[in-house]
Amino acid sequence: MTRSTRRTRAARCAAVGLVLATAAACSGGRPGTRNAGTDVKLTIDTPAAKGELDKVRWNLGIEPNTLDWIYSYDYPPNTVIANVCESLLRLGSDFSIKPNLAERIDHPDPKTWVYTIRQGVKFHDGSTMTAEDVAYSLNRHLDPDLGSYWANVYANVDSVKVSGAHQVTVKLTKPDSLFNQMLATPPGVVASKAYVEKQGQKFGTPDGGLDCTGPFKLAKWTKGQSISLSRFDGYWDTAHAAKTKTLDFAFIADTSTAVNAMVSGEIDGGYDVGATALPKLLASQEGTVHYGPTTSSVSLVVADLKGPLADLRIRKALSLAIDRKALLKAAYAGHGEPSKAVVSTFTWGQEPARSVYEKAYDALPSVDQDLAGAKKLVQEAGAPSRTIVIACNSADPVNGLICTEVQAAGKRVGLDVQIKAVAPDAYSSLFSDPKARVGIDLFSTSWYDDIADPLNVYTNWQSGGFANYGGYKNAAYDKLLARGIGEDDAAKRAAITVKAQKTVSEELLWIPLLQTPNTLFLGKRVTGATATNAYLYFPWGAQIGSAQ
Repeated sequence: MTRSTRRTRAARCAAVGLVLATAAACSGGRPGTRNAGTDVKLTIDTPAAKGELDKVRWNLGIEPNTLDWIYSYDYPPNTVIANVCESLLRLGSDFSIKPNLAERIDHPDPKTWVYTIRQGVKFHDGSTMTAEDVAYSLNRHLDPDLGSYWANVYANVDSVKVSGAHQVTVKLTKPDSLFNQMLATPPGVVASKAYVEKQGQKFGTPDGGLDCTGPFKLAKWTKGQSISLSRFDGYWDTAHAAKTKTLDFAFIADTSTAVNAMVSGEIDGGYDVGATALPKLLASQEGTVHYGPTTSSVSLVVADLKGPLADLRIRKALSLAIDRKALLKAAYAGHGEPSKAVVSTFTWGQEPARSVYEKAYDALPSVDQDLAGAKKLVQEAGAPSRTIVIACNSADPVNGLICTEVQAAGKRVGLDVQIKAVAPDAYSSLFSDPKARVGIDLFSTSWYDDIADPLNVYTNWQSGGFANYGGYKNAAYDKLLARGIGEDDAAKRAAITVKAQKTVSEELLWIPLLQTPNTLFLGKRVTGATATNAYLYFPWGAQIGSAQ
């Protein structure tokens, strides 16, 4: 999703001494790093902390609308929640998946998952986590009145029930190879049933707060100013306890202001450092810029397949008119490469599936600029009578550069593209609120795969899918996706997934632009944060400590 993510199996599980009944229960080996396409050094984790700190101040950029995990579908809320609330499985900084709040996973038949719940885990209010809390938390995604943004993950779930004193069983209506993997992300989060019910609609807000099991607890949320987390000393996983007593988040959306705060030492770090900020940060003696592989890919979301972009020839023309190499240089300092697909190559996983993805990716059409070909397509189709409107985040310089290039691309081939500037919170709403997308034909996204499995992203275009923003409907595509979702073998699933990739690429349901590394700035007094975009679901803040 924008989001944005979010992967040898049995060997990795055994290596960390975890009890698993099947190899499939520990999903996702460490992905490759082909998507680097850059001269910068990529790393999974920054150097380990050497000591503890009293406080770390982090820039979040945009204030979350909520911290309720069932509505956490974007970078800001996930960045915070990853440190406060935990899932049944844990996503590692390298996108490996291991047991977490569920200490054992059994898969007795293709339509059954059984989770043995770890005993002795405490919520932040001191109460003990039970199987009832787990079942309740998972069932929130099945409640149509709540409208979970992650409901699609539960599309094949028939029931979630307590099946023992420390056991929860999930029954599926049909096999689903993605479901268990996704329980390492918000669909697998567990919170106190009593607390959620007590707070009602206030849960996850500044007034209602949270009650989860993570290494940090929500201490204070001052609306419009900051969020403060404090170390949870009752955290069950002592080996991964937080090294910092307080983790504060600032909401500095303006890039220049954020950079000045970082180089002055007011802010200790931040993710997704924009290219326009890099020169000043790289020149600063106050910290270091780190680069990591990422499951995200920069694309243009086609938000309306019935408007001026209804004709495939017009979508192809616009794509061919875009100068991706120039955009890469201007917006990302040249770090990365033009992308031929909407899914990052970092999601390809291990052999033999990886070779299947690589071969199919290499066979996709070139995305090199071709103005002659683009003009020919416009001439054949006829320029649309209605202006193409692209939404642009008014506070994001990189987003602005993308919008400017798309507008220029249209002009090169006779397409009228209009930029509509929107505030950061309104831009974030484009990903979750259909009303916010009215009158919008395009908007850019750095869409991340929640897990290292490309199929997870291609489910976006299933009929009725939450992220099927353009309203794409294709019965053959739906059947293809159903086959892939029902296939547990990674290589066989890859063979199906690349067919879905071919459809999305050929029909340009989204227009792929670039693959770029994840960026992270750390002030000189701190270290330990993961450099990959696993920070969206991994408790990255717990690793941060003193660099001295």
